[in-house]
Amino acid sequence: MSIEKPLRAVNELLLSLTESSVPLLTETSAHILSAGGKRLRPRLVLLAHAAAGGTDIDDVVPLAAAVEIIHTATLVHDDINDNGTLRRGRETVNSRWGGTFALLTGDFLFTKTYEIMTPYSRELNQILARASRELVEGETLQIKAARDGKIDQATYFEIISKKTASLFMACAELGATAAQAPQEWIDALRNYAFHLGLAFQIIDDVLDLVADPGQLGKNAGVDIAQGRGISVVADGGEAGAAVAAKPAITLDQDTAPAPLKEGLLPGDSLDKAIQKGHAKAKEYAQRAIDGLNVLPESAALDELRALARTVIERDH
Repeated sequence: MSIEKPLRAVNELLLSLTESSVPLLTETSAHILSAGGKRLRPRLVLLAHAAAGGTDIDDVVPLAAAVEIIHTATLVHDDINDNGTLRRGRETVNSRWGGTFALLTGDFLFTKTYEIMTPYSRELNQILARASRELVEGETLQIKAARDGKIDQATYFEIISKKTASLFMACAELGATAAQAPQEWIDALRNYAFHLGLAFQIIDDVLDLVADPGQLGKNAGVDIAQGRGISVVADGGEAGAAVAAKPAITLDQDTAPAPLKEGLLPGDSLDKAIQKGHAKAKEYAQRAIDGLNVLPESAALDELRALARTVIERDH
């Protein structure tokens, strides 16, 4: 199936939502939203809805826009925390307008989700609210752990479960719930999205080690410079995601790189981090694909499987 038309509708809605009675907010919001991006999360909402039997995809275009706005707002705030200067191939909001206006732009974008979600049910609003809370929790855990120098395996996976996988799960759950799918299908799509989110973030952290800013469209080396990310996961054994109803996560001790103290990783540790990251991402992508077997075959289901493969093969 083709979701390019509803994706264009999502983009049009996003740009219309930048309008504010304060011209500066219109300008800053349009700056980041018009830069594009992967639109992976809106795509996941639309595909989950179709795979779960949804018949009117236009009904979920605003839901797809809502998750992208939340994601974009977190990027604006992340760039403040990281002193980022490049995002989606453009100068960051904080770099061009300063941290205060960037903070307010992120807040403005977050408030736009209230407007979008007003017509929808309490259940759908709760799904998005829960994911938004976990996003903030994950980012807080990440910053605190990096500052304390105490990022271990369990903490790393709790962080990425909350700050990345939680919104992926919300995307799938929003689409499937809006389609009034059976609970078994909703659970399967949530499980798919959870593992997809883990795979996506691990590859993101690998790319932070190896890609250049022009390739990524954002600053590279941020995680390694701040002592966080896949490069600092050092200890072996079981590592629980520490999020209710989410599967346990483990890493193999023999491939774990030495922890990063400061500066760059030694070459052998860098190679191990990259190899381990790719291996785990592939494992989670395969788990995501395998979990879809309970749903009826469809073009949308095929696209979800392809999406999992694309996530681990990407170079930006």
